[in-house]
Amino acid sequence: MQHEYPRNGELTHRSFKKPKLSSEFITESDIRDEFSHHQPRVARINNGSFGSCPDSVLTAQRHWQLQFLRQPDAFYFNTLRDGITASREVIKGLINADHVDEVSLVDNATTAAAIVLQRIGRSFAEGKFQKNDTVLMLHCAFQAVKKSIQAYVTRAGGSVIEVRLPFPVNSEEQIISEFKKSIEDGKSNGRKIRLAIIDHITSMPSVVIPVKELVRICREEGIEQVFVDAAHAIGSVKVDVKEVGADFYVSNLHKWFFCPPSVAFLYCKKSTSSSDLHHPVVSHEYGNGLPIESAWIGTRDYSSQLVVPAVLEFVNRFEGGIDGIMKKNHDEVVKMGKMLAESWGTNLGSPPDMSAAMIMVGLPSRLCLNSEEDAVMLRSHLRDRYEVEVPIFHQASEDGEEGVRDKDGFITGYVRISHQVYNTLEDYEKLRDAINQLVEDGKTCKMLYTE
Repeated sequence: MQHEYPRNGELTHRSFKKPKLSSEFITESDIRDEFSHHQPRVARINNGSFGSCPDSVLTAQRHWQLQFLRQPDAFYFNTLRDGITASREVIKGLINADHVDEVSLVDNATTAAAIVLQRIGRSFAEGKFQKNDTVLMLHCAFQAVKKSIQAYVTRAGGSVIEVRLPFPVNSEEQIISEFKKSIEDGKSNGRKIRLAIIDHITSMPSVVIPVKELVRICREEGIEQVFVDAAHAIGSVKVDVKEVGADFYVSNLHKWFFCPPSVAFLYCKKSTSSSDLHHPVVSHEYGNGLPIESAWIGTRDYSSQLVVPAVLEFVNRFEGGIDGIMKKNHDEVVKMGKMLAESWGTNLGSPPDMSAAMIMVGLPSRLCLNSEEDAVMLRSHLRDRYEVEVPIFHQASEDGEEGVRDKDGFITGYVRISHQVYNTLEDYEKLRDAINQLVEDGKTCKMLYTE
């Protein structure tokens, strides 16, 4: 809906053209300069949590920030919306959306989940859905998404079905089989599954999910709406929203696409009725469509939403552009994962083709990682004593199931390593040697509590 006056700038739609890749590609020295603000000597192999932003993009961000601070009124009325629309046009082209109005920019995937789940919750509260109709999700869904379901859906009378993700996982078929079983459970006793939430790449443990196949199964089973939580996707796997076929698709731009925090895109398929989708923060733009509502939620720093064209310029300095970055990150993280598993005598948590730029690697059983508290303690110890930043996952034993063994016992802990363009072999060798030193010294996770 266009306004009678140009609030936040005119609603002009630019056509997106992917820039040509540079004939002079970025060098290793350039990459070091772009990320020279990273703390020295720290093995940062956790890009998956907070991402990373190159200096050239930070420079573009400061430009936008200063432009606002110099003359806020002119920025608000003449610049802001055009700038955000330009970023949305870039995303539309990258994800193969049909129309820019299918793309909204929000703070993060958690905000997008709230937008979708608030709508589902209203349908329960208003009686459009029957009490105890259900929402389907993976059991390892991001905790904030689970809390949003609790806040908006179960409080309004809906129920939840969790799909157990097998881990370690050996094939996509294992996931598909569990998904089909949970759909049967969700449709029992006359219930309807009103929404399926599917991760494209699970966070912890990290596994690339056969999302297109699961969406297809949802359609065959009559599941009304599908929301893909792809927080880790853009910049680490190919994203084609038409191929995926979901109603809603969200991905953070600050994890693997080099934006400063925090910004994500939320794709809402045009054929999906979106008039009742609203940003959780109600501003004077309420009712003008989600993209416009999201473009103004009050006075705040919008610079992270405005630098997307600058990020595209950065990634196109690499040979192959974003596709080349994704391939290198995948190849390198698999290579580093295999190196660590071989050194520790353990395993990978998934086949290489079910990983993107992150992969799970089993920790030696002699560390005796037996709880989430042990995982937090080991992670802190690696950070404080060895300058290694890496997430740790505790693999709880399932009833009647024996896990994977190394030569000394059952593997109960995994590291989730990431690879981004700034990483080097030395980062992973530092992790390798730290774990080997702990094992050689006979240290267990419990011993770390007293150090």
